[in-house]
Amino acid sequence: MPDPVHSRARSEERIVGLLAAVISIGAFLYFFHTQQILLYGDAVAHLNIARRVVDSLTPGPLQLGTVWLPFPHLLMLPFVWVDRLWQSGIAGSLPSMAAYVAGVLGMLRLGRAVTSPAGARVATLAYAANPNLIYMQSTAMTESIFLALVIWAVYFVAEYSHAIGAQEETSAIRSLYRAAAIFLCAILTRYDGWFLAAVAVIVVLVLAVGAPVPLRRRLGRPVRNFVLIVALGPIAWLIYNYAIFGNGFEFATGPYSARGIAERTTRLGDPPHPGFHSPKTAAIYLLKTARLEVAEGKRERMLFIIALVGTALAVSSTARIAWLLWVPLPFYMLSIAYGGVPVFIPQWWPFSYYNVRYGLQLLPALCLFMGVAVEVIQRLVQNLAAQRAILLVVVGAVAASYTSVWRQTPICLREARVNAVSRVGFESALAAELRKLPPGSRLLMFTGNYVGALQAAGIDLKQVVQEGNYRIWDAALTAPNQAADYVFAVDGDPVAAAVKHRPQGLTPIAEIQTPEKPRAILYRTHR
Repeated sequence: MPDPVHSRARSEERIVGLLAAVISIGAFLYFFHTQQILLYGDAVAHLNIARRVVDSLTPGPLQLGTVWLPFPHLLMLPFVWVDRLWQSGIAGSLPSMAAYVAGVLGMLRLGRAVTSPAGARVATLAYAANPNLIYMQSTAMTESIFLALVIWAVYFVAEYSHAIGAQEETSAIRSLYRAAAIFLCAILTRYDGWFLAAVAVIVVLVLAVGAPVPLRRRLGRPVRNFVLIVALGPIAWLIYNYAIFGNGFEFATGPYSARGIAERTTRLGDPPHPGFHSPKTAAIYLLKTARLEVAEGKRERMLFIIALVGTALAVSSTARIAWLLWVPLPFYMLSIAYGGVPVFIPQWWPFSYYNVRYGLQLLPALCLFMGVAVEVIQRLVQNLAAQRAILLVVVGAVAASYTSVWRQTPICLREARVNAVSRVGFESALAAELRKLPPGSRLLMFTGNYVGALQAAGIDLKQVVQEGNYRIWDAALTAPNQAADYVFAVDGDPVAAAVKHRPQGLTPIAEIQTPEKPRAILYRTHR
């Protein structure tokens, strides 16, 4: 006979999955209709990294680049080769939307594993309804993909811990391999995943060592395989970087790394960004940003306090495994302090927006431990009416907090709008000029900054000599007038430097100058 508890759980998952899909599709349609899914320059870049794998002078896996990890771009490949999906940005939204639904279901599963059914539902509601996540899952950004992977990876580690306690060898091994596969995907999605996976390896080893002797011996090989699978991600990326650039750490030290960008954009004499060489200040900024992801104004600290109570009162072994969800806090503290990864928020100096989406990395921890807090407090009061009142209070706190976020506009959306103004204006002006070029013309262009103009103009990347073409690119910079029919140079980029040194055979045909952007010139060659 079927297990009624299992049947109810599956039925609840189907309902939650359906509701999450409705939220995802509805949000996407709104933001797509209002032309807000490509506001982030990084979203445009992610789309075009995936596109150039199939559309380039040198198509193939080497087009995946170096700084950004490849898994999100691989997920876009089934969609990005379709011109309409690429130009509109839908190709990047589809994987993010699917990941959002998977993340909601993962939060429900993880909540059941570490807390009561009521606590699991609170955690799932808080995650699914978060306004900033709802916006980000409509775009080609990697947040919803990574968060879903983190939630499921932690769930399988928690399941592995439970199986060891119950001495269920088959279940423990199955959970271990599933966790390894998901951690590998997370490692190939964001560098946060490297740090989280390293901590998870320690947890897995400690749990294995603490298992009963017979079970410990049988887990020996699966645990070794877990470590090897997890290690495969960083090793493969180091080899990839070394094979292309001769530097295994090109992603961390190269010109397009966070550190390289910080060195170029920080002018001589300017003060360093907040948190520079100060983990304490870095933590303050990150926690402030995380609070702004879930509430604005007077309610800013409310959900955070509930989550901290739940974290402190988590006593079960599986609930303690879920402390892994707080690992992004030390990772970003160190990244801000020593990795050249600043976070700017409008409330504090320098009073602007930059990387505010990093606060979303703490959202799973906040949501899950709010659920744990509900369970613990309900256990302390045996009265059924009081338990229901506690549940209503927490749900009301979530609703009030998220209402304040929508009222102020989610901070991730505000960041996208503010920072898109000058870029979108520049790319629109450039796209208008590019549409005038004869069909099939070859263009020499550095695409690292304004590839969205090519996307908007509908110019296939195989018509463009760009930095991802490596040897062709290097040769083109030595003789710009022979490399293409047209040359596009922006002051300060590699093409502009090449044109300055070798201007022969180049005729300016258009100049693009917009506020807050450097001058750009489109040349016709004598080729």
